[in-house]
Amino acid sequence: MTPDARCPCGLGEPCADCCGRLHRGAAEAPTAELLMRSRYSAFALRDEAYLLRTWHPSTRPRHVAFDPDQEWSGLDILGTQRGGLLDADGTVEFRAHYRLRGRSGTLDERSRFVRDGGAWQYVDAIASPRRA
Repeated sequence: MTPDARCPCGLGEPCADCCGRLHRGAAEAPTAELLMRSRYSAFALRDEAYLLRTWHPSTRPRHVAFDPDQEWSGLDILGTQRGGLLDADGTVEFRAHYRLRGRSGTLDERSRFVRDGGAWQYVDAIASPRRA
């Protein structure tokens, strides 16, 4: 990915100025939604270190398994609950688009986040019901 390439998170900024700052550790996500977007970008870019660093220790796996045939192609934020600047927890519901072995698909999920030591961390997720 070139430095001026648009960030996979969908905000329209160059990746280096958007989620790249978070991935490099130059900044922390101020909200649960921005952490969610940066984690989506990390999946798209296969940045295992960032994903593990932002995963709550109580649910963090030892490794992140990336499917080499899966390409993430878009993110829609469907809703948020809490997760703001002054909150200690929050939920982000999203739809992530991908292509896997030439077929398009979506992942609908509701992710839970907590603020731990001042930084937002991903805890876990439940599948979201399909929306019409």
